Amino acid sequence: MSPQIMPSDADIRSNRSDEALALEEDARLRTDIRLLGRILGDTVRDQEGTDAFDLVERIRQTSIRFHRDDDRPARHELEIILDSMSTSQTVRIVRAFSYFSHLANIAEDHNNIRQMRARATAGGSPRPGTLALTLSHARTAGFSAADLRRFFAEALVSPVLTAHPTEVRRKSTIDREMEIAALLDRRERVQRTPQETEADDEQLRRAVLTLWQTNLLRRTKLTVLDEVANGLSFYDYTFLHEVPQLHCALEDQLNEGDGGASGELASFLRMGSWIGGDRDGHPFVTAEVMRGTLRMQSSRVLRFYLEELHALGGELSLAAHLAGVSKDLRALAGRSPDTSLHRSGEPYRLAVSGVYARLTATALKLDVETTRQPVGEAASYDSVKEFKADLDILYRSLVSNNSGVIARGRLRLLRRAVDCFGFHLASLDMRQNSAVHERTVAELIDAATPGMSYLALNEEARIALLNSELRNPRPLTSSFVKYSDETLGELAVFHAAAEAHARFGADVIPQCIISMCGGVSDMLEVALLLKEVGLVHPSGRSAINIVPLFETIEDLQASSGIMDRMLSLHDYRKLVDSRGSTQEVMLGYSDSNKDGGFVTSGWELYKAEIGLVEVFERHNVRLRLFHGRGGSVGRGGGPSYDAIIAQPGGAVNGQIRITEQGEIISSKYSNAEVGRNNLEILAAATLEASLLQPKHSAPSGDYLKAMDQLSELAFKAYRGLVYETEGFVDYFWGSTVITEIATLNIGSRPASRKKTREIEDLRAIPWVFSWAQCRLMLPGWYGFGSAVETWIEQHPDKGMPFLQELYREWPFFRTLLSNMDMVLAKSSIAIASRYAELVADETLRENIFGRIRREWHLSIETLLDIMGQQRLLQGNPLLERSIRNRFPYLDPLNHVQVELLKEHRAQNPDEQVLRGIQLTINGISAGLRNSG
Repeated sequence: MSPQIMPSDADIRSNRSDEALALEEDARLRTDIRLLGRILGDTVRDQEGTDAFDLVERIRQTSIRFHRDDDRPARHELEIILDSMSTSQTVRIVRAFSYFSHLANIAEDHNNIRQMRARATAGGSPRPGTLALTLSHARTAGFSAADLRRFFAEALVSPVLTAHPTEVRRKSTIDREMEIAALLDRRERVQRTPQETEADDEQLRRAVLTLWQTNLLRRTKLTVLDEVANGLSFYDYTFLHEVPQLHCALEDQLNEGDGGASGELASFLRMGSWIGGDRDGHPFVTAEVMRGTLRMQSSRVLRFYLEELHALGGELSLAAHLAGVSKDLRALAGRSPDTSLHRSGEPYRLAVSGVYARLTATALKLDVETTRQPVGEAASYDSVKEFKADLDILYRSLVSNNSGVIARGRLRLLRRAVDCFGFHLASLDMRQNSAVHERTVAELIDAATPGMSYLALNEEARIALLNSELRNPRPLTSSFVKYSDETLGELAVFHAAAEAHARFGADVIPQCIISMCGGVSDMLEVALLLKEVGLVHPSGRSAINIVPLFETIEDLQASSGIMDRMLSLHDYRKLVDSRGSTQEVMLGYSDSNKDGGFVTSGWELYKAEIGLVEVFERHNVRLRLFHGRGGSVGRGGGPSYDAIIAQPGGAVNGQIRITEQGEIISSKYSNAEVGRNNLEILAAATLEASLLQPKHSAPSGDYLKAMDQLSELAFKAYRGLVYETEGFVDYFWGSTVITEIATLNIGSRPASRKKTREIEDLRAIPWVFSWAQCRLMLPGWYGFGSAVETWIEQHPDKGMPFLQELYREWPFFRTLLSNMDMVLAKSSIAIASRYAELVADETLRENIFGRIRREWHLSIETLLDIMGQQRLLQGNPLLERSIRNRFPYLDPLNHVQVELLKEHRAQNPDEQVLRGIQLTINGISAGLRNSG
């Protein structure tokens, strides 16, 4: 830890008071859970009858008794109760326990907000993860406000929303849950009369009843545009308001600490999206779908601007004879089509109505829907810069005429929103698999060059040919050639991207990402396709970033060499220089984990970053890393702040992009306060990692060597089980809900890249999701225990004390183990053994589950030794209690799921059996929270 960020005595005293506050908040959380549980119980009794309620209570109390007291007879009693239920009873019980998990999540989220607010109002030192603390550290380290403004002028923090199918809740369910959360919030914040309290209580009961009577499951499969609409709802909840607010608050903090000097902060927080642009293994993302996506995005942001302008016009009722008006503002008002006599002496309102009219005309030109009509006709804006310039005229006029406090209200936030969101709302990434690009380019080149067989060329010959074609101004495509449907589809998407650039500006689609990028030719092929539609020019200019995605262990290991070669190519380097000498590289956490296991994936990602930093420094090119993290630890999930701080020196460098996927989007951004906090965490961590963390990759070279050895041992153990054990594929498909997950309508993307049962072809999301459902969480820990055991045997001179030193001194190793601590705490080997029984082959079952069980016990044992803990999550008591309190509600769902799986796989024709399985998947996912 840097000297400037060591905790002070005041911090230590504050931490002690935090512990007391946490205990108090924990008690309030239990009160909220009991309240919602009681209302749910009343709802079950009213809707399903006393017998159903009594059965739910009996199961609940027996399960609690078993978990709290380790009461073995209680477990036996619980199994008898659950096994004796009819299918219809089972579905009711599953619904009740699933809804309890959802309501417990609401109470926990509410408690987190309560804690944030309590700490904010209590005063004292700023908290970790806040910009206030990071700015304080920066000033202590000698950075001035001007230095920090220069940093943010070059910075980029970009959360990128994806539609990865791990959010099992319907939007209707999320909306009802948000209503319940708002009512809980109101109970605390608002001083109410007895009548208001009674009305609120009734409204809470009404909301829970509505939730009970709302389908937990989708009846139909989502389309891509459904997913786009769902993603856009988070702009309403959080982003449109909180992104501008965060910038303005940070601007004020910098200006306050600048000795009277002030300046405007550059916008550095930019939203990104894959929804509607990610074509990798997704046949339903077409050129037309991408156009529809961009129209929906633009429509949402333009409606927001028009709503804000309408409200602003109502607020700026300043009369010309009472408030000063600049020359530019007077001219802007004079161009307004507003002829109302009522506003003739109100130049600010006239100016706003003119801006409103121009923006409405712009929406019409962009072919996007708006709801309000202007007061008259006006010319459209040619660019978002013109729109921003008009808002700047309003702002400067107010400030220059002593009305700065008015300018700092809605107008300031609107100007910032326009700067952050433009006319496109979010930058949409295009993504496709390198194999598709390869086939497309091969078809184009072979058709344009008779006798050529591009696919038969080796890598060097391909590179030479592609470089030559990049310099050649002639197009490859011909209207006289009949291309395959795949090639036509790919060309159509690239043409749609070029159209979008012309319509919305270059920020609308700034990245083209290459999945499974394995070589230089994979990147040059994309450059050639972009040239075909005019987004890359033969002179060496590019309007778009070409981004390799390194996903497998092998590709991660090759990534530095590939990028070294790319940046050495004269023609490609010109493209990079035309993009500000910045090259983005995406790292895939999910597939590397499925390929090599948790330990090796984490280590190879870290090593790849070290290598990339060195390569880019040598070539004098700025590296921007894009982290493809999932929600679960098995897919790179875990606390964002810790993950960013744990990056090797030079890997952040002021710019970072991170995917936000599935259920993580709703957990982070459904609530505006929580969303603001999460955005602030990303910004604070980026600043701290860039300016305040050590520049080395590890405190000692011995640490790197030890991790190499541990990784090799863990890799061998993981690959030995998953890819080299005969029958493992059968065990996986038999002992998990992988088959049944496919029946859930939680996403538009197919579960596998190919129609096979092979692990290699399975997408990482259903792979991780399936292991979470059976409570093994195998992708988040397997191989660690045996790796540590063997390493200690091989290094008796260092042994456990050395690994404990790694944990204390190295953020990377500490974060790795902390995430493993969390995922193992959510696992249950006893529950997992029930799923193993679903495997018909007894020999196979005993062999594989026996190995898993041994590794599970060994991993926990070694993890606790290294971390110096007596039990899992000992260092995180709030999370420990949260997980422990959930088990009595999760375990019955797992038990029922196993029994229903037996029925379903025995071809039981009752539709309620499959519906019951789907409901248990929903409930278990809700209870685990980050499961995919």
